[in-house]
Amino acid sequence: MQQSLSSKIFIGLFIGLIIGTAIQYLFNGVTIMDTYLLGLAEGVGGMFVSLIKLLVVPLVYVSIVCGIVELKDITSFGRLGGKTFGLYIINTIIAITAALTVGMIFAPGADANLAGTVEAGSVVLKTTETPDIFSLITNIVPSNPVQAFASGDMLQIIFMAILTGLAIQALDSRGGPAIKTFKMANEIMMKLVGLVMNLAPFGVFALMIQLGATLDGNTLMSVAGYVMLVIAMLVFWIFFFYPMMVALTTGIKPTQFLRHTREQVLFSLSTASSNATIPVTMRTLTDKIGVSKSVAGFGVPLGATMNMSGVSIYIALATIFVANAFGQPINSADLFTLGLTILLLSIGAGGVPGGGVVMVGVLLHQLGLPPEGLAIVAAVDRINDMFCTSSNVVGDTAVNTIVAKSENEINVEEKDVAAEKATA
Repeated sequence: MQQSLSSKIFIGLFIGLIIGTAIQYLFNGVTIMDTYLLGLAEGVGGMFVSLIKLLVVPLVYVSIVCGIVELKDITSFGRLGGKTFGLYIINTIIAITAALTVGMIFAPGADANLAGTVEAGSVVLKTTETPDIFSLITNIVPSNPVQAFASGDMLQIIFMAILTGLAIQALDSRGGPAIKTFKMANEIMMKLVGLVMNLAPFGVFALMIQLGATLDGNTLMSVAGYVMLVIAMLVFWIFFFYPMMVALTTGIKPTQFLRHTREQVLFSLSTASSNATIPVTMRTLTDKIGVSKSVAGFGVPLGATMNMSGVSIYIALATIFVANAFGQPINSADLFTLGLTILLLSIGAGGVPGGGVVMVGVLLHQLGLPPEGLAIVAAVDRINDMFCTSSNVVGDTAVNTIVAKSENEINVEEKDVAAEKATA
């Protein structure tokens, strides 16, 4: 039986930790271990990190251009499209704000003590160059696009991608060749991401040898605490936040909403894929809650692309964890920049395979944080990704239920009666 990628990453993580720990405690001072094996691990790990960095800029640019072009249909839906799009954005903003607040309060990774595993002085937060909101806004517009791409300034790259997408839209039918070109480029980037992620077990293995050779006892507990914090917040979002928001806006009881979405949660936990859960989400909305097919048919595919509240929570806490673990905690002055970047990335690159890990890599690059932290994030990604997916798809159901209620496109009573008869 062929092992899944996540299983291979786990294996690489633990074997790398074992070898690195053995070097630290059993073979300390042995030349062949300290010099050659650690040197080889550093080289392989560095190549893996460089591959991820190689993909960051073109991936973000192409993905967001494609996302903007494909969002063109929203205007034809008028009020319905505006409500759905707006609620998805508001939902993601609330999730990001809550995640950053929780991250600053609980400070995941503060006890990991990984600061000594990277060269001193190699970590400098780029966001310290943006002292206030006005400078941040004016700096979003690049004066030199080549320099923006070369320096990897994500906010400027995202701005140019949005501008490019809007320009292609404005061409109407004449923009067809450009749309095809960017869609093909997007497919190429997806394939490249898949190829690089297939190398993740080897990259994680090498990076964890490096980390294992310098780990202390608190690190593993710190990683476990980070995972539990991510899961706890996502569980709260799935089982309390969304049911309460639906209850306040539609009158559907939280217990009813939870009952209707039970199958959706279980399916998304098992597949960890928002796209694979689309049919289940559609059936939950139309057959169980009573949302009209026109609302569900428009809102669910759109939500699978851009309603990434769960991923936003995940990558916000992951970035704070890495920053704290390597002794470079994020300042409160940097939170607005970080939140805005997460919002734009989650909208533009939501459909990327392994999107959570890739976006964490983007943020680490943007903030100037050690990319070695990506090895830990990737190693526990499968656990977090399951709950991220559930939060995303339940969020799709919640938003579309609220929109349907506001448009009188929902018939809760008949569906509840039918559900009771089926249960009886």
